[in-house]
Amino acid sequence: MTDFGALRAEWAVRAARQGDLGTALGFWTPIIDGWARWPADALSPLGPLSWSPADCADRWKRGVPLVVEAKPELPRDPIEELIGPLIERLAVAGPDEMAGLRRFAEAWDAGALGPIDLFPTGGWGALSGPFAAGVQERLGVPASIAAFLAHAGLRPALETYFSLVRFAPDGVWPSAPCPWCGGPAAYAEVAADGRRRHACHLCGGAWPAAPGCCPFCERRQPDVLVPLLADEVDAGHFVEGCRHCHGYLKGIDRRGRATAGSALVEDWGSPQLDLRAAEQGYRRATPSLAHLVQ
Repeated sequence: MTDFGALRAEWAVRAARQGDLGTALGFWTPIIDGWARWPADALSPLGPLSWSPADCADRWKRGVPLVVEAKPELPRDPIEELIGPLIERLAVAGPDEMAGLRRFAEAWDAGALGPIDLFPTGGWGALSGPFAAGVQERLGVPASIAAFLAHAGLRPALETYFSLVRFAPDGVWPSAPCPWCGGPAAYAEVAADGRRRHACHLCGGAWPAAPGCCPFCERRQPDVLVPLLADEVDAGHFVEGCRHCHGYLKGIDRRGRATAGSALVEDWGSPQLDLRAAEQGYRRATPSLAHLVQ
């Protein structure tokens, strides 16, 4: 489980070293600070999911993320404390965003929305749906803004909830999304032994990546992913895009960058690559500062 206090310290160092870019990275700082303040007993009396390895493998073999059948009733109040300040900051993105977020806040305060509505499936439906699909359809909150709310609000709750079931899904998970929460891959890591895994910023999970498979549309062929921005990334870093759906994923090869930071810090700390990828017609499913300036 992520030590959010250590993550906060790592992020502070990264932002301080980024010069002028560090000012923009400050957008993420209150979010990470909020995670570090998450109450240890916030999930009481729900508690972490306690399924056995066999229970988890049964769902994974069927291509079902654990959250779909576990259906956790996450606590509203501590999640509201995380997303409330973010709503105010996101509202300045534009008039459409402001109107959608106003409707979101009104529905949340009225009890018509809850944590379940922030999930990638917009409830417990199909895996391929965008973040908070129902929120987008009913309230007109743009997809990228809904993704910000989901990641900011759900990360500590989901990481705590899944803390006892972080069994490796090697060989039993056939799908591209996160096997725990169903969220899309947010970042790729190649370990010292050459094995690649994908990281989820929504719940903090990491799982083996399927070779020759797009992590978004799941198209499977050897050359489905192409390198992007080869002349612009630092040594050990990479950006790959799908030939078919034009989704892209940033990543780090730790064989050539042993001192690199955590997946979230490396990802959120390089929004300039997201801007360049977007300029080339590629898109990402998880939030980036680039979404706020496009």
